[in-house]
Amino acid sequence: MKATEDEADDHFLLPWSGGALGLADLAFVAGRARPMIIGIIGPANAGKTTLLAAWYLLLGRGEAHPTDRRFSGSFSLEGWETVAGSLRWAPGRMPSFPPHTTSRGDRAPGLLHLSFIEEGQRRSTDYLFTDAPGEWFQRWESNRDAAQAEGARWIADHADILLLIADRGALAGERRGAARGSFQRLARRLAAERRERPVALVWTKADIEVEPEMEQAVQQSVLQLMPDAAEFSVSVLEAETGWTALLDWVLQARRPGVVLPTHLAKSDDPFFLLGAVPA
Repeated sequence: MKATEDEADDHFLLPWSGGALGLADLAFVAGRARPMIIGIIGPANAGKTTLLAAWYLLLGRGEAHPTDRRFSGSFSLEGWETVAGSLRWAPGRMPSFPPHTTSRGDRAPGLLHLSFIEEGQRRSTDYLFTDAPGEWFQRWESNRDAAQAEGARWIADHADILLLIADRGALAGERRGAARGSFQRLARRLAAERRERPVALVWTKADIEVEPEMEQAVQQSVLQLMPDAAEFSVSVLEAETGWTALLDWVLQARRPGVVLPTHLAKSDDPFFLLGAVPA
């Protein structure tokens, strides 16, 4: 069956994603059950793609061990290999960080798929991790309805779990004041759009020292608005940092669901049980 023009645009609007899924693929992934979408939000060069690449390599080497879960497949292995290739050792080439995710479209992020199965269960759960350019969020932080922030809005609207990236490299650099201000605006925007979904503050480049006052200001900008936010630190130079703990949290977190009222009617007919009011 030939895709419509709009469907084709949704699938091919991400030429930088190199094998990531597009919007046209969502129906296929959701055929079994609704996937969990993990929205990774942060400025440019903060380490969002590196986070994904490191997870993939650690899982592939058996060095990441999610609690009670095991890897059970992926529909986007080519995409994972693309983002992780730079971190691999190769003859005559030192490993490097993944290239910057460039902003060539503003409609939806690249989606990288992983499936995990829980011990003792027959059915696996699908996860889609967003890979989006930081420029989207820098526009979104100051103007939610900016024309070039549509991709950031898509993540904010559709993600089930939200990871807010704090770049210790930028917060310790020459432009650390501007980096702090930008992050605080992004935290406020995320808090306004959150709708009670799970949020984690993720410090990347954890090997870099940040002034205590700066670290506290950034931390408080999140916790004052979202006091239940989880907090993790990761670094590709320190394998013992919180890679597995963060992945565990992601795989176990769930957005609030609809809680049906307890039935109170004395009836065997289920039509009369839901939402019954006591006499």
